[in-house]
Amino acid sequence: MSRITVLLFTVFTFCYYSVDAQSTRKYSTTDYIELYKDLAIKEMKRTRIPASITMAQGILESGSGNSTLARKSNNHFGIKCHSDWKGKKVYHDDDRRNECFRKYKTVYESYIDHSDFLTTKGRYSSLFDLKTTDYKGWAKGLKKAGYATDPKYSHRLIKIIEDYKLYLLDEEQEWTREDGKAETRGNDNFIISPYNTHVPDYNNGVKYIRTEEGDSFDAIAKEFGLRDWELYKYNDLPKNADISKYRYLYIQSKKGKANRKHEYHIVKQGETLHYISQKYGVKMKKLLRYNGLNENAKLKGGEKLNLRRKKK
Repeated sequence: MSRITVLLFTVFTFCYYSVDAQSTRKYSTTDYIELYKDLAIKEMKRTRIPASITMAQGILESGSGNSTLARKSNNHFGIKCHSDWKGKKVYHDDDRRNECFRKYKTVYESYIDHSDFLTTKGRYSSLFDLKTTDYKGWAKGLKKAGYATDPKYSHRLIKIIEDYKLYLLDEEQEWTREDGKAETRGNDNFIISPYNTHVPDYNNGVKYIRTEEGDSFDAIAKEFGLRDWELYKYNDLPKNADISKYRYLYIQSKKGKANRKHEYHIVKQGETLHYISQKYGVKMKKLLRYNGLNENAKLKGGEKLNLRRKKK
């Protein structure tokens, strides 16, 4: 076991939790928790693996998402290939030189495979007799079952869980009031809600989520503690917008200019100003100002649009 992105419409081929997104930003542990805690909770509901354990293992095994294996291969749990692995592979030195590790297309796939790995390997079966709130039992059980060779592995997991109060994540699935409304608990690092179902990521430093079937603007606003009008404003959308037409939605205000890597955009046939605004995480009004355009302007294929400053 190892040691230790554009809100777009359907036509944009941005890779969710892409390798590029992982490789261009160094995460703190609190950044990592904020990004992936909702995914850990989702997997807890699906498989009964405590979210605190999943988060702590991800933090420890991936160096809070900054390890080479995590950045280049989206492997956040140090899972090696084993004989039954049919997916892509990468090779790193670990307990032995040039060992085979699993490579994933997305971080999301890594989290799912981690859950499936624990639920399908017989040596971990006794762990599922424990309560999801028994993080100490899970940590010790993982070490005993041979998940890692580090003799202090369980102690490291427990320390991470207690330092960051990750045990609060394990209680999330039990929080619904009698009237069915959301309760929130947590600490200064995060707030947990039983409504959380989306896993945020970042594009141009702005947090966004991927929409799912059955979503509504109202439900997403409630999930992230937003006012009714904020989602529409953040995404430059009218209040009669049809959410099913948008694959990604920002849950924070877009920036005044694109990332410094993107000085301009060459328009492709059929692209709109709104699409480009969303793609680069730039406010529509800024995009219009930089290019001397109005919101009803029709773009032509091959046209060059400035993304960071006015045209000279």
